[in-house]
Amino acid sequence: MNYKNITVAGSGVLGYQIAFQAAFHNFNVTVYDINDEMLNKAKAKFSIMSNAFKRDLNATEEQLTAAYANLKYSSNLEEAVKEADLLIEAVPENPNIKIDFYQKLAKVAVEKTVFATNSSTLLPSQFAEVTGRPSKFLALHFANDIWRNNTAEIMGHPGTDPNVFKDVIAFAKAIGMLALPLQKEQPGYILNSLLVPFLSAATSIMANEVADPKVIDKTWMKATGAPLGPFGIIDVVGINTVYNINKMASEESKDPLKLKATKYLKENFIDTNKLGVSTGEGFYKYPNPAYQKDDFLS
Repeated sequence: MNYKNITVAGSGVLGYQIAFQAAFHNFNVTVYDINDEMLNKAKAKFSIMSNAFKRDLNATEEQLTAAYANLKYSSNLEEAVKEADLLIEAVPENPNIKIDFYQKLAKVAVEKTVFATNSSTLLPSQFAEVTGRPSKFLALHFANDIWRNNTAEIMGHPGTDPNVFKDVIAFAKAIGMLALPLQKEQPGYILNSLLVPFLSAATSIMANEVADPKVIDKTWMKATGAPLGPFGIIDVVGINTVYNINKMASEESKDPLKLKATKYLKENFIDTNKLGVSTGEGFYKYPNPAYQKDDFLS
């Protein structure tokens, strides 16, 4: 694995975390997004991550200063990928947006660049041909709070070069991840094959007016000893991501409860920009959500 220059496309919930994690582990990282406004938001979030690295990893000021020095920013796609050994795509979880991105990327990326999608639920085979380099394309999926929940699922498609697969496993380990290779394509990989049905069940219970989100979270937390309930997790994952997944599932199944839950998420959260931890409010208010208070389970 000879990767040194990494481009992260998309600086949203996971994109900025991936970028900072790679920079912290001494890779040259270019953060790409569609405009300078998005990039400035990412820069602001890096200061929050720095505090998390100090708290959770005992990172020193010298390490963090070096990480910042490894970061560059660009809203010009051709400029952003001109030296990339690996491009990690973290654009919204919408097939049309991803296809449009890869069509543009294929026209400007240099021949050596490996493409990896950080998609939560979509398969690499859905996009392999449109990338223009199917043998150099695969999935590399991270969990949220990447520095602490440091898992990386690596999943190829039938046309992925085995050497590319091995190189991306090595890269994941090099940035401090527990590398989790998947031997075949699986919608939702491992983590989201377990997590998405859990979150979907919670939103269906809410939509069916059986119980409100706090009661549902209290049930799960008290009964299992978990530090978060499903709606606390949704806030961390990002309500926009959960909404997009719910929307696709409801359109396919026409399940009335899923349709109702999708409508509820749109009207109460997406349309009001209450997207979870990233915006300071979702099902809970941050940085001091109710589920962290001593009396939440009393």
